[in-house]
Amino acid sequence: MELTVVMPCLNEAETVETCVRKALACMREHGIDGEVLIADNGSTDGSQQLAREAGARVVHVDAKGYGNALMGGIRAARGRYVIMGDADDSYDFTALLPFVEQLRDGADLVMGNRFKGGIAPGAMPPLHRYLGNPVLSFIGRLFFPSAIGDFHCGLRGFRRDSILKLGLQTGGMEFASEMVVRSTLSGLDVREVPTTLSPDGRSRPPHLRSWRDGWRHLRFLMLYSPRWLFFIPGLVLMTLGLVAGAALTFGPVYIGKLAFDVDTLVGASAMVVIGFQASLFALFTKVYAAEEGFLPEDRRVRKLVDIVSLEKGLIVGGLLALGGLGGLVASLVHWQTRSFGPLIPSESLRIVVPSATALIVSFQTIFAALFISILGIRRTKETPIDVAASAAEEAAEAVSRAAAGDPADVPADGATPAAPRLP
Repeated sequence: MELTVVMPCLNEAETVETCVRKALACMREHGIDGEVLIADNGSTDGSQQLAREAGARVVHVDAKGYGNALMGGIRAARGRYVIMGDADDSYDFTALLPFVEQLRDGADLVMGNRFKGGIAPGAMPPLHRYLGNPVLSFIGRLFFPSAIGDFHCGLRGFRRDSILKLGLQTGGMEFASEMVVRSTLSGLDVREVPTTLSPDGRSRPPHLRSWRDGWRHLRFLMLYSPRWLFFIPGLVLMTLGLVAGAALTFGPVYIGKLAFDVDTLVGASAMVVIGFQASLFALFTKVYAAEEGFLPEDRRVRKLVDIVSLEKGLIVGGLLALGGLGGLVASLVHWQTRSFGPLIPSESLRIVVPSATALIVSFQTIFAALFISILGIRRTKETPIDVAASAAEEAAEAVSRAAAGDPADVPADGATPAAPRLP
């Protein structure tokens, strides 16, 4: 079978029959061998029976949520390609051919773009049309190397095997973003075609909650981009702190009537420490996510981890610690020149603050080197092929020993020992 049209459904009795008939008519018109599958998420309004009568296959998905319903439908699909779309009659299921043509041409994921195809009046709330979707799509393009203009279009097609290999995990509305992000990071062929959006045919409010689901999308985009979540803000903070700290170490800095002195130096020190820590968190997240399979391995990060070994990290941290301790010794000498009496903060802090900052960063470097080494420990993972091969070897050995007449391998009734069952 070439195509399965998957529609998640939760109490869509008013529209599901219309959507099923439109999709089936489109496939008949264009000679597409396919089916319509309703992934029902617990409807209580008779949606299931209406869908069956219209010609769809219905599967029940216990786990609640938009993403869970879709993944249940994708797993149950029989087609080589899958096109997913909401069962509220807002998407045009009579115009599936452009998606199928792109998939036949080799695309792994084909996104619809409602902003290019046309949004009918009243089809999308102004908050979503002019703020939510454009802003979240812009952030998605900024955080990830993607050219997709409509990250949240619910009508999209894909190769079933390509998407299943991604191991998508989110169960809510953020599933839409996860599919685009994971496909892009995995190097899949992602394309876009114009599509239309019409007012849905329901009399009840939609399941989507603007602020809650918008935040879930934004949170997902941030968590999947350690570079923008940790590294870039950390690098900016650390750079500003270093520049300001270097300037203030030798004396006050005047900009017009504004005077920046040791109080600003303390703030610059805090910026360096926080920025350095945020950059380390970016590195930790990248290494951990790659090891666990949440994100594809970044070759630049792997190269950096290989270059900056535990030993080198300990050496760099040790040198920074020596510099910090040297500065603290210099501050004691400075105190001695004052006969260990009261100090002038504008003088003493110019020695103490940089020294303390170097000492803090040194320990952060040492701890980071140790932690990255722990994250990088390779674990041996037994695959299904390994299990099958081991079972086959055990079976062959058991049969061989039985043929040789080993009493330990012959059952009391004299029967031939059964080979171990493969998983």
